[in-house]
Amino acid sequence: MNYKETTAWLFSSLPMYQRVGRAAYKADLQTTIELLNALGNPQERFRAIHIAGTNGKGSVAHLLASILQEAGFKTGLYTSPHLKDFRERMKINGEWISPEKVVDFVQENLEVFERLKPSFFEMTVAMAYCFFADAGVDFAVLETGMGGRLDSTNICHPLVTVITNIGNDHQQFLGETPESIAREKAGIVKQGIPLVVGRKQAGVEEVFTQAAASTKAPLVFADEHFELRTISTSDKTTKLFDVWYNDNLFLEQMVSPFMADYQAENIATALQTAMVLRGPAGEVGLSEEDLRNGLQNVTDNTGLQGRWQTLSTNPLTICDIAHNPEGIQAVVHQLARTDFAHLHFVFGMVNDKKPDEILYLLPKHATYYFCKPDIPRGLDAEELKQAAFKAGLRGEAYGTVTHAFQSAINDAGVNDLVFVGGSTFVVAEVV
Repeated sequence: MNYKETTAWLFSSLPMYQRVGRAAYKADLQTTIELLNALGNPQERFRAIHIAGTNGKGSVAHLLASILQEAGFKTGLYTSPHLKDFRERMKINGEWISPEKVVDFVQENLEVFERLKPSFFEMTVAMAYCFFADAGVDFAVLETGMGGRLDSTNICHPLVTVITNIGNDHQQFLGETPESIAREKAGIVKQGIPLVVGRKQAGVEEVFTQAAASTKAPLVFADEHFELRTISTSDKTTKLFDVWYNDNLFLEQMVSPFMADYQAENIATALQTAMVLRGPAGEVGLSEEDLRNGLQNVTDNTGLQGRWQTLSTNPLTICDIAHNPEGIQAVVHQLARTDFAHLHFVFGMVNDKKPDEILYLLPKHATYYFCKPDIPRGLDAEELKQAAFKAGLRGEAYGTVTHAFQSAINDAGVNDLVFVGGSTFVVAEVV
């Protein structure tokens, strides 16, 4: 099989949550453990930074990988889902796994796959672990797919674990309350391994405090130590911050390519994690210049996409992968602070989300272009339009994301804003 045939086999033969949802979900780690055993336990051969959370975990993962790269470390990065190409999920120093390595891994382990019948995600984690181990990475930054306790990435040996924040997402798997979701995320906490939590949140702070106490894991909340103060600038492509650490100026006039306000929390979380890695004795050599350059060069170093990303300036066109209530609320707040004459909103969802939790958060004074992402679990555009109508939103349903996007671009005036969002899979079709 060539690369195209191999990925087609993977997508069609292994249950894939990205495409089919619940049917691909496994509520235990047994298959992952057996699969890694069969592959020689590659996770034993690299040091990991393990990241969970409802929102921001991908950004934090990319930031930490970029910082480690700037420090000269050979750094693996595992994230999911991919936007365009399967190989985006696993990189070393920003370079995707090669097509040849994907083909070879699948062909060499077909018998194991047929015997153990892993899910797509379980197989992908195993591939990434083998890729990192065989390449001899110094560190691997691992983003959980969902939850934490039962996530396949949880079979690893981290130097530090990170939980960004807690919000309502994947309740059908993780529980209906913030506390139950937090407990699932806290399942990545390991005995004696430091835990960084992005911010204190009422109702879930105690979950992390108890998890840390029961495992004797040193716990730090990033928002208690780091503060980013925005510096006004006319530059519309970067943001400028002064970073304060324990009430002392730490990084003066730090440049960030992240234009979304919500990224300040993710930057603080990444910096706090870097400080834990440095430790009191500088266990991991990370200079302040490494931190500064890692933050400034993150998109170049790691290829991060889809976070308040500007696609065009004529008309101004922005996309963001936010897809749960907390993420959408952050996007709506940013839209309210953005200058434009009229908003054209290309919007789609997947069918295992609760539309009402999202739709009532969206701005009423906008023209909507409802669409279905091109995956089996995409929510029908006409069904979405009817639900949106009840929430006071107005627009038309389109057969494809491309049709919706092109219609929005054609309708937009020179001073208007076209925004694309609602689902990672909608954004994937326009970036």
